[in-house]
Amino acid sequence: MTSRFILKLSCPDRAGIVHAVTGVLLQQGGNILTSAQHGDADHQRFFMRIEFEAPSDEASLRAAFAPLAAEFGMDWTLVDRSRKARVLLLVSKFGHCLNDILFRVATQHLPIEVVAIASNHRDFYQLAASHNIPFHHYPLLGATPEQKAAQERKLIELIDEQQVDLVVLARYMQILSPQLCEHLSGRAINIHHSFLPSFKGARPYHQAHERGVKLIGATAHYVTSDLDEGPIIEQEVSRIDHSYTPDQLAAVGRDTECLALARAIQWHAEHRVLLNGKRTVVFR
Repeated sequence: MTSRFILKLSCPDRAGIVHAVTGVLLQQGGNILTSAQHGDADHQRFFMRIEFEAPSDEASLRAAFAPLAAEFGMDWTLVDRSRKARVLLLVSKFGHCLNDILFRVATQHLPIEVVAIASNHRDFYQLAASHNIPFHHYPLLGATPEQKAAQERKLIELIDEQQVDLVVLARYMQILSPQLCEHLSGRAINIHHSFLPSFKGARPYHQAHERGVKLIGATAHYVTSDLDEGPIIEQEVSRIDHSYTPDQLAAVGRDTECLALARAIQWHAEHRVLLNGKRTVVFR
């Protein structure tokens, strides 16, 4: 009997990395199914993702690979391909991304397990119930800094209690504190309703309308303490013209937001995204 695994790594670039990695997998009886690699010449860094099957268990593979990882100075993860990412969805009062994600999960087109939905409003508790997903209401209207901190502590408790792998801000219209951003580093994805780096912050469709753009977009990126500046995972655009009002731009933009966010979640869940400083490497 064999199991499927995904090995994802990055390290300083040097000769012999591929040979060394595949050699360890061969020693463990591994059979490579897919392999992708990228060498970043600007930063002299190497990135690799391998999906393979092997008769060994995960612990044995980790023990076998650890000495090589230490030798090459690798940042690496090894996961069982069958394990779905445990996801917490955060939402406010715009539910199109939330609804799209839940539909994709229900139809088995998104390989994740949504373990909870949390919101600062109660608007979508019935939608959550219809999918048999626990809904957590953490109100914030008129909140003081102390109340904001208390609300975030509840979020962290939920994340830790549910062993959440990924937090998705599905149009969650609250700025996360630097402390929470640090706690979620590399495992929180936001959808911004603009083609970043243009039109950051609030009301980007109004900003786009004022500038007379001919393309509008949406950007899925990792959350950092720098607002709307985290490493970009995916972007989507739609063509518009001078006749569109800001409300019409927002209506068109909702579709681009859903597409960009769904792809980013899928690629993260399939361990196709590697951080490269302020950028990402995405093996599609």
